[in-house]
Amino acid sequence: MKLSNHPLVQTFLGLRGNPRACVITEPMWGLSMNLCMPYASVYMLALGMTDTQVGIVASIYMFSQMFFALISGMVVDKMGRRLSTAVFDFLAWSLPCLIWMSSQGFWFFAVAALFNGMMKITTVSWDCLMVEDAPPDKITHIYTWVIICGNLSALFAPIASILVSRLTLIPAVRILYINAFVIMTAKLLILYKLSTETRVGVQRREAAKGRSWKSMLSGYGESWRGIRKSNGTSFAIIISVLVEIVGMISVTFWQIIASRRIGLPDSLLPIFPMIKSVMSIAFLFGVLGRMNQKKLRLPLFGGFGCGIIGCLLLIAAPGTRVMGIVVLLLSLLFESFGNATLNTLRESLVAIHVRPEDRSGIMALLQTIVMLVSVPFGYIGGVLSDISKPLPFVLSIGLLVAGLALTAFVYRDEPLQN
Repeated sequence: MKLSNHPLVQTFLGLRGNPRACVITEPMWGLSMNLCMPYASVYMLALGMTDTQVGIVASIYMFSQMFFALISGMVVDKMGRRLSTAVFDFLAWSLPCLIWMSSQGFWFFAVAALFNGMMKITTVSWDCLMVEDAPPDKITHIYTWVIICGNLSALFAPIASILVSRLTLIPAVRILYINAFVIMTAKLLILYKLSTETRVGVQRREAAKGRSWKSMLSGYGESWRGIRKSNGTSFAIIISVLVEIVGMISVTFWQIIASRRIGLPDSLLPIFPMIKSVMSIAFLFGVLGRMNQKKLRLPLFGGFGCGIIGCLLLIAAPGTRVMGIVVLLLSLLFESFGNATLNTLRESLVAIHVRPEDRSGIMALLQTIVMLVSVPFGYIGGVLSDISKPLPFVLSIGLLVAGLALTAFVYRDEPLQN
């Protein structure tokens, strides 16, 4: 099959307007924040923080996300999808980069986490901007492209590795955060220039004129009733909660277990996420790109199953000898398959089941619920990591098993081939 005939390629070539603007600017994420993330936790440790303090910062971040998720629907309807994306991308990403760059310890990271939590507003606004004018039958493919673009950071990971090996960890990471500030600011300006307000966004902004914040907040009651009436939306929320917590644990504590227990040198930390990203892109093109968004049972089973195997292998990795590296690579292989599947499906499930006119309100409630449940798990993960580095991933296994069981229950009447 020619590459030009691949369903994902056909979708990309057919993108127009806001979906195209959102997708083509997404690789800039890989040139900015994704260069810093492999070092975030070990950077905190290098500045004298404990595992528990790292976990507390993660919980502060979750708490901030919960608050801003609650008001996100109102803000996005008041300001519009396009403007709120630009304003809060700056406050949630560009400004924290300056704080992280100059950080001297715990309180710097705590303040940055509070600002960084504003990203929940852009989670709603950017999502609405991308999909509200998109063809409904292409939504899963569009989200697949977003995941692919995010994983393109793999191509640039050696830059971070070279910087750390030559400058040592702290000065190199400070440079990476300055770079992230410049590129993230450029990204939000380019997206603002290339995009327009969505049709639904124009309608919601007009409807919000003259309404008080209290009046708009009361409107969440209708959104909540919409969630309760939709089994599909309720299922999507639970899946999002589980995937969010597991993802937070992985992002926060993978670096710690790889560096402090398995023994990877700091300069090599970005290389393994790079390998995971390449694996994810291959999997997205080879498997998920051909997925029927109406038949999600087996993809969900596969995503949770691969996540479980990835965690088990990570825990079992014996060190940095040949066998240890082989086991670690196998862990990344399964984790990349699981992450690619679950992160694509968690977004697609919501977009598929939510009506466009209800999207901002329901997504705001969804994000609030996800964060409310997730808040304690940063601290819990930090305490577990202080006890033993593998324990956060034992917790992840339990959550992934719960997701597997829930999927089996929800799809219990669906034939296996679906």
